[in-house]
Amino acid sequence: MEESGQERIPPVRVVELTTPEFIWEVVRGIGVTIGLLILWALEVVRNVWFKMLDFLNLKPAHKRASAFPPGEPPRRNAA
Repeated sequence: MEESGQERIPPVRVVELTTPEFIWEVVRGIGVTIGLLILWALEVVRNVWFKMLDFLNLKPAHKRASAFPPGEPPRRNAA
């Protein structure tokens, strides 16, 4: 058994895509691109929104928050 210190790299095998596979890959690439553009646009809107709030010097409202709705909890019938 040879121990040369380097791993053997298997040869690269190129498989051609069929026409439907090629079309699917193009559509998928366009979809990913559109999705990333939407996320990027939302990030720009978020940045502009927070810069505007900072410019207007609006501070967040400090209210006590609760995970439970106000009022008395509903009664549970015992089994």
